[in-house]
Amino acid sequence: MTHKALFFGAIGTLAETSDMQRRAFNAAFDEAGLSWNWGETEYRELLKTPGGKRRVRDYADARSQSVDADEIHARKVAHFKRIVGEEGLQPREGVLALIDAAKRGGLKLGFVTSTGQEQIDLILSNLGGIDAADFDYIGERGKVENSKPAPDIYQDALQALSLKAEDALAIEDTPESAEAALAAGIDCVAFPGGDARGRNFPEGTIIPDGPLGPELLNQPQAAE
Repeated sequence: MTHKALFFGAIGTLAETSDMQRRAFNAAFDEAGLSWNWGETEYRELLKTPGGKRRVRDYADARSQSVDADEIHARKVAHFKRIVGEEGLQPREGVLALIDAAKRGGLKLGFVTSTGQEQIDLILSNLGGIDAADFDYIGERGKVENSKPAPDIYQDALQALSLKAEDALAIEDTPESAEAALAAGIDCVAFPGGDARGRNFPEGTIIPDGPLGPELLNQPQAAE
């Protein structure tokens, strides 16, 4: 049997944006008068904590500093928008072919992210070959109380699409986000981006032998 839905679980499963995000954070820190500067190695470690605002808060707490994480994150989003406008976005390898195969096969498509709506709109309006109309479900932070690695956003997607957990196949780019899919009982494929390559994904995650592509849809459906 095949799955009935394919869930892309994060911005990073559609496009490589981590370095853009890192540079946007640094621009926001500078604008806020902070001496923080996240290098590539440090940012890779910080990404183990999902959620940009939470990263800022935790970073400040670790340094006994008081900051307005909401304001800093808003500045970061503005800088990220600027960088995307200047540099553009390209889908990750295999994503367009996979989406096309899923649509031709009659699968429902979900973008099951718990990031903010502004960033979601930015990505989907600037990513060539992909837009909001491709998805039957689009998540965002306001839909759930708990962000990943909690399973809430996946549970919301299943409910919205009238699906059972075994009906869906998720794609995630970090171990923490993969935990969310697995906790919801959904089969999950690891598709690590540049900042997550070499990291260990949770037990039970499907590790493809090659690049992402239409053959992924041949994964067997989970047994009920």
